[in-house]
Amino acid sequence: MTENTSNTESQQGYGFGMMPVFLTAISTILGAVLFLRFGWAVGHQGIWGALLIIVVGHIITIPTALAVSEIATNRKIEGGGAYYIISRSFGTNIGAAIGVSLYLSQAISVAFYLIAFAQSFTPLFALIQSSFGFTPDPRMISLPVGLILAVLVFKKGASMGMMVLYMVVAVLFISLLAFFVGGGWDFGNLGKTSAPIANNHSWAFVFAVCFPAFTGIIAGVGLSGDLKNPRRSIPLGTMIATIVGIVIYVLTVIKLGLNGTPAELASDELYMSKVALWGPIIPLGLAAATLSSAIGSLLVAPRTMQALAGDQLFPWEKLNKLFSSGVGKANEPLNGTILTMVITIVFIVLGDVNAVATVVSQFFLVTYGAICLISVMEHFAANPSYRPSFRSRWWISLTGAVGSIIMMFVSGVIASIVAVLFMTVIYVSMRRTHKNEQGIAILFKGAVQQMVRRLQIWLQKNRTPIRGAEWRPSFIAVSGSTFTRLTAFDLLRWLGHRQGFGTYFHYIKGFLTWETNQRAKKELEKIIKLTGDSEAGIYADTIVSPSFTTSIAQIIQVPGVAGMDNNGLILEFSNDESSSNETMTDIKNGVSLALECDFNICVFRSSDYRCGFRSRIHIWLTQEELGNSNLMILLAYIMMGHPDWSHGEISVFAAIPEDMLEKRGQFLRDLIHKGRLPISPQNIQVLPYTSWSSYEELVTRTSGEADLVMTSFTREQFLKFGTKVFTKFDKLRDAIFVCSEGQEIFLLDEDEKEDASIENEEKTENSDDISEKDHNEHSSEYKD
Repeated sequence: MTENTSNTESQQGYGFGMMPVFLTAISTILGAVLFLRFGWAVGHQGIWGALLIIVVGHIITIPTALAVSEIATNRKIEGGGAYYIISRSFGTNIGAAIGVSLYLSQAISVAFYLIAFAQSFTPLFALIQSSFGFTPDPRMISLPVGLILAVLVFKKGASMGMMVLYMVVAVLFISLLAFFVGGGWDFGNLGKTSAPIANNHSWAFVFAVCFPAFTGIIAGVGLSGDLKNPRRSIPLGTMIATIVGIVIYVLTVIKLGLNGTPAELASDELYMSKVALWGPIIPLGLAAATLSSAIGSLLVAPRTMQALAGDQLFPWEKLNKLFSSGVGKANEPLNGTILTMVITIVFIVLGDVNAVATVVSQFFLVTYGAICLISVMEHFAANPSYRPSFRSRWWISLTGAVGSIIMMFVSGVIASIVAVLFMTVIYVSMRRTHKNEQGIAILFKGAVQQMVRRLQIWLQKNRTPIRGAEWRPSFIAVSGSTFTRLTAFDLLRWLGHRQGFGTYFHYIKGFLTWETNQRAKKELEKIIKLTGDSEAGIYADTIVSPSFTTSIAQIIQVPGVAGMDNNGLILEFSNDESSSNETMTDIKNGVSLALECDFNICVFRSSDYRCGFRSRIHIWLTQEELGNSNLMILLAYIMMGHPDWSHGEISVFAAIPEDMLEKRGQFLRDLIHKGRLPISPQNIQVLPYTSWSSYEELVTRTSGEADLVMTSFTREQFLKFGTKVFTKFDKLRDAIFVCSEGQEIFLLDEDEKEDASIENEEKTENSDDISEKDHNEHSSEYKD
């Protein structure tokens, strides 16, 4: 191989119009499979099975042709054809994986067509045997013809190929005309050819052998670098060739089914010559078809390799330079042609048309599936820059993509796995050398954004209040101390790990200016990295506001990130800040706003302990605060689902007046049992108290060593005593104060609520019996 003209020379090629695209496509469509394998397919599957192959094949290839036409009218398509389309849409990493497969399928196709070309001389083999005493090997024909074609391409390039195509396509259509004019149209013969022969090949195998016939639909795309106006020539030439090909395919199968028996069609590869008006024209047509297809593939494959090397996809610079260089003003890919011929010779030596055809099918199916998938994703991404003048439909492209994947595995599981592994290896190697490539990421992100938008709109239009046993937390957390204290962040990620949803806001004090906006963007990047490092399943953002109170007012109105309304607010402060008037005023204002909006509230008072080993959560309930029990127990249960708390356990303590000790204790145990919560009965304790003054001492003594304590407060308590409700139990390590005012939350299913409601009625009746003395003592604790 030699290095010649640089790839920087003229890339205009020959300035072809639409006709070369049509000729390249139709000469491949009406190729070797049509002459050699359509009759064989009718014999092995019957006429209806053969027609089904045509239908399924075009279910894959027509969407591909439409997708190619659509993409071609949106962007300038340069050299490389289908590879250029894939790489510029999915990025060079995936483009390389599919592009190398595409090149191999195109190169192997040259061998396939040359083997079939040699079989067009089968009628002469008997004469040679009788005259010279030996039967020629078809490879004695295909190998020298391939070398001759290669030399002609070297000398004359694509212009010579086009001249030959005009002549061979003319011979091809004359031979097909002779076939359709000859024979008869005896529809009574359909009864014979409806059933296949005995011991026939499977439908999947016959499909795999015949599928290369349909691959010619996008053969003309490979000439994109030599076209004057690819946006017009590719769609027009491709679609005309597709329509003509479908008509000829269907008529050929019907004609064969009307003029032969399954046994004759399965055993005689050139049975078409017995039907034609003049038999010898069929071998001539086969020779013309296979020769033209071989020329078309020999023109396209080197250009795909040239485009691959031009994108610097190979790990060795010399290799990229070798195959990206061209010869002459048209930049003919000489070195790529030599490599293609080496591959062709290897597969010609194999000599088995069926074996080569199945390999070609696998790589083409992968390529077609990728092109259809690009079209689907472009539709859903709704990128403003995607403005094709010709539009297909997303469901048509999706049909082609799914059909390609299915038929890959139906036609050969092992071959499909090998093809996928081959492309995976290429992709992984490309990722190592092209780490910043994001082609598919951008396309996929656009599609996901559009899908999320539609889902959000649908959820909003069909929203219903989620209450009772179906309730789940959708909390907002806000903190201005994100980079010094992760209290609110940790609680939110524990709740949003699996069963809940969370949105975290980092508060930045100030007015919204260019400077604060830039600061917000930089700090958001840090927080996003923080969510990635901690594997937090929450959405993060920043908010710039003049005061903490105004930020809460804004945040509470933000829609939920999961398509459901937010129903809870998390605020936090440290033990050291409990004496700070500014901090506690912010907490008070935030809680007040949340209560006005009927939000659940969690106020997290943290210490340097940071929940320690995260092994013990203590929940404390009182007679007045049993309304918060459902939320507290549910939040603790959800937190236990996070890996940080995977070895933890929940203990529930209820401080109940002695005269109601038995009833309240049983109610609490039933609530946890029927709610199917993983809390051992041994971890449920109902503790008596004689006066409210002893309650704080009881909590401190029992839970002083707990990693996290959850207690509650009511709206009335907060309105009366303010932030003093959050400074009690000051000897505890980390504590969360919970309020579920305005929210109806059940741990039980619908059929269990009736029993719970009875218990709640009893609780309400009994709660009226609490002495005024106890209530006053409870109140005095806060006043102190």
